[in-house]
Amino acid sequence: MLNSVTCNLSTVQCNEKDMSTLLHFKQGVIDIDPSGLLSSWFTQQDCCQWKGVQCDNITGRVTELNLPCHTDHFAVVAYYEEKDDKSHCLTESLGQLVNLESLEVYRNNLTGNVSERNFHHLLNLKELYLGSTAGLIFDFDPEWVPPFHLQHIRLRHVHYKLPSWIFTQSSLKFLIISDSSASFEPLDKLWNFSTQLEYFHLENNIINGDMSNVLLNSKVVCLDNNKLTGSLPQLSPKVIFFSANSNYLSGPIAPLLCHNMINRSSFMYLDLGNNLLSGELTDCWNDWKSLIHVNLGNNGLVGKIPHSMSSLSNLVLLSMYDNKFFGDVPLSLKNCQKLRFLDLSRNNFSGAIPSWMMGQNVKALQLRSNQVSGNIPPQICQLHSLKVLDFANNRLSGPIPNCLHNMTRMTTILSDSNNDVSYTISAASTSITLFITFTMLIKGHETRIPSLICDIDLSNNSLSGEVPREIYMLTGLQSLNLSHNQLVGTISEEIGNLKQLESIDLSSNRLSGEIPQAMSGLYFLGTLNLSYNNFEGKIPSGTQLQSFTNLSFMGNPQICGPPLTKICQQDEKPTGEKEDDDESEFYSWFYMGLGIGFAVGFLGVLGVIFFNRTFRHAYFRFLHRMLDR
Repeated sequence: MLNSVTCNLSTVQCNEKDMSTLLHFKQGVIDIDPSGLLSSWFTQQDCCQWKGVQCDNITGRVTELNLPCHTDHFAVVAYYEEKDDKSHCLTESLGQLVNLESLEVYRNNLTGNVSERNFHHLLNLKELYLGSTAGLIFDFDPEWVPPFHLQHIRLRHVHYKLPSWIFTQSSLKFLIISDSSASFEPLDKLWNFSTQLEYFHLENNIINGDMSNVLLNSKVVCLDNNKLTGSLPQLSPKVIFFSANSNYLSGPIAPLLCHNMINRSSFMYLDLGNNLLSGELTDCWNDWKSLIHVNLGNNGLVGKIPHSMSSLSNLVLLSMYDNKFFGDVPLSLKNCQKLRFLDLSRNNFSGAIPSWMMGQNVKALQLRSNQVSGNIPPQICQLHSLKVLDFANNRLSGPIPNCLHNMTRMTTILSDSNNDVSYTISAASTSITLFITFTMLIKGHETRIPSLICDIDLSNNSLSGEVPREIYMLTGLQSLNLSHNQLVGTISEEIGNLKQLESIDLSSNRLSGEIPQAMSGLYFLGTLNLSYNNFEGKIPSGTQLQSFTNLSFMGNPQICGPPLTKICQQDEKPTGEKEDDDESEFYSWFYMGLGIGFAVGFLGVLGVIFFNRTFRHAYFRFLHRMLDR
């Protein structure tokens, strides 16, 4: 038998001292409260019920301030106004919130000095995020040892010098420093301190350090865009995520991957793009089977893709664009069954397009600017998930496959999904979601974009035959470039099905016939190039096509109509016919005027005779005398 128990729950009350501190806080920043959140704080209401305030469920002490810096972004922040100084600064009164565990002064325009006086009593602080685009000045005593033991630090827009107290934080696990011009010297002290961290992230700083003899030990290491130099550092077996994109690192890649290869099964992410690396790829990939992301793009690497890369069975992204690789794209890569993004652009790969690329999961396939030759295999149509097909600037020949409508991802109109350009890995006791950016030629310009658009680019090849009608079934297509080939035939009216099309380039082919009227209904079209073909007839009317310049149609001597200055024959009349019409119109008006004048004059005379008796008698006497003669 169950006994029912009724509990009277009382709501925790806010600590009066903390409430007083928050009201002081509100008074200092009410004029920079863009979200209006602070204006909802009233003394009649318990401060634990205020928006953005969190209290301990037992003691009622304030442990966290969650306040928006902007109307659409919530963060843990604190703004204060320093006495007579009207710039918005952090004040010493913040130290009254002695139970505060998390403080973020971030993504705002705070100015002034930040020193140990602001944090002297924050014994329970575990997370500290500091940074202001306006420039906070860190004025800490170099000998100061904080009373707190932080686990997370995030600093942004740090100038002059890093606070030395950071290196006293023996419990620190997460350190992020970004967008800073501060000196990181001595660097040896920084690298040694980083070995205790699980998450070590330096990005967009000016470090100018030599990495040649550095050992990195954190699970997650991100050192992007810091002007780092020297050869690649060493990685301990603990590292599972390493990114050093956009630096000046040089030398071969072999020492990084072939040194101390024991217990490497957990390494998942490697990004060394946009550096000065050289030499051939190492053949040590057998020891890195857990890798899911490899970016070596935009370096000076040479040689062939080693056979050992076939062991990367978990690989999701492989980017090796803009290097000097050559030879066939190896058949061994067919073992990478999970591959979703492959970019081998701007190298010297040759041979035919291999059939192994036809895995079902590939979303982006980029082979632009190589020496690939032969036909486009019809197996390409098996890539049902494909959104980007870029074979531009190669030596391909033959027809475009007539089965492209089987690439069903391009036949659907779906809103952008993060699943197309992201994936998640588990690292440092948390999950990291990686968003991929792509370099694509969009509307004639090479652009880095954060999402995939449905794009087919087969330009600058030697493709022949007609544009297959099946391509007009790809209703999700947003960009189509078939320029600089040897295509013939006409453009079908079915092109009107491509309602999502934003860019189309069919220039420098041998296409003929009239431009279909359906193209005037492509309302998203921002780039159009039909130049240098054999089109004829009138450009379809409608504001869409007339909004482009004559450059979109030049090199087609048989077309006419706006926006061209050439007038179509059916819209103008022959010269002789025009003169005859003008003469006929003149005589018509002349005779009409003559008749009207006669009628008016005749009726005027009759009116006078009828209404004026004296004139009437005189008129008849005149007629009588004329008859007597």
